[in-house]
Amino acid sequence: MKQQYPVTVAICGLGSRGKDTYAKMAQILPEKMRIAAVAEPDEEKRCAVRDLYGVPEDMCFHTGEEMFARERLADVAFICTQDRQHVGHAVAALRAGYHLLLEKPIAVAMEDVRLIERTAQEMGRSVVVCHVLRYAPFFEVIRAAIERGEVGEVACIQALEHVGYWHQAHSFVRGNWRREDESAFMLLAKCCHDLDYLVWLSGQRCARVSSFGSLRHFRPEHAPEGAAARCTAGCAAKDSCPYDAEKIYLTNEKTGVLAGNTGWPCNILSQNPTEATIREAIEHGPYGRCVYACDNDVVDSQIVNMEMEDGTLCQLMMTAFSAHGGRTIRVMSTRGSIEADMNENIVRIMPFGGEAQVIDVAKLGRDLAGHGGGDGRLVEELLTMHGDTGRPTARMTTLQSSAESHYIAFAAEQSRRNGGAAVEMRSVRE
Repeated sequence: MKQQYPVTVAICGLGSRGKDTYAKMAQILPEKMRIAAVAEPDEEKRCAVRDLYGVPEDMCFHTGEEMFARERLADVAFICTQDRQHVGHAVAALRAGYHLLLEKPIAVAMEDVRLIERTAQEMGRSVVVCHVLRYAPFFEVIRAAIERGEVGEVACIQALEHVGYWHQAHSFVRGNWRREDESAFMLLAKCCHDLDYLVWLSGQRCARVSSFGSLRHFRPEHAPEGAAARCTAGCAAKDSCPYDAEKIYLTNEKTGVLAGNTGWPCNILSQNPTEATIREAIEHGPYGRCVYACDNDVVDSQIVNMEMEDGTLCQLMMTAFSAHGGRTIRVMSTRGSIEADMNENIVRIMPFGGEAQVIDVAKLGRDLAGHGGGDGRLVEELLTMHGDTGRPTARMTTLQSSAESHYIAFAAEQSRRNGGAAVEMRSVRE
């Protein structure tokens, strides 16, 4: 196929993912990607991307609706808006003739996932979902060991997502994903990544699901004595509270602006993070609220049990209550096991009766920035598909392959709301 580089891109939504992750690929791969149009209601963000990437003023739109009402302006549309906006923007973009890169979740309701599937099929357009963990070298190593048969036939997979105490407070108590009616239920919003890689590693669709979980801790009755409604409003519990906003956004050695961090999460509070702008945001914005006095309702811990169609058992646990973020996974098979820690980037392959192989993913010479290196690889494979080969790769998170994780998430939430009763996936897919 004759090369069609650079692939032109229209970005809908310039939040953290649209502006700070995907747009930057035009700088990293300028010969392969050019930003042709953007849509974003925040003028400061819109103008910053316009100026940095040389997007013409008449190709800068206030909303995705305005952009997709025009004749097609680019080869691919990147849908990076809030969860509940995905279906409207995705359908409009598909009908305008765009191929899509679609942030997860695909949509927040089963019927909307199916609507996007139907529309893509009708329009003959491809949709790649941002299940970026499949593209991370950490999971590549695990998948390759399974495919080579190094540990025999997979029997069970156990996965744990450490959301991290401050990440939970930032995104799911104070932030945009704190309420189901404004975003999505926790499993879909945060963990469809994890459900996707479990399907990918097992090589199987799911047959039945059960789930338990609740909003256990971030509730008014758990507020310490003397807690104030805001962290900067004379809170008597401030010194001993790990969720204090000044600790997270100012002084924390990894996340605080005073330690030199001007990226995420500080850039969510301010376009140009400084001590002054972050203090202003904490004092007056949502990220300075006491975690026990917010309007959040999504769960802070959940477990999902899955029986796959070949009998393989998979389990995912998600918890806010960990010192750091990251993922750990155990693959238990008939001739060996795999134990891996994404935070440490270590994969241990242990054949029964044989010598263990320890792989340090960080020493493989690959860029691990952005979901363990998955963000950049996803975009690069998408650009290769549209600019060169015309074909998706075997691991590509197409709409068809990614939808399975969403069906599992919907089934698991149904189970959780019904006391953990098992849900047959057949009934969900029909």
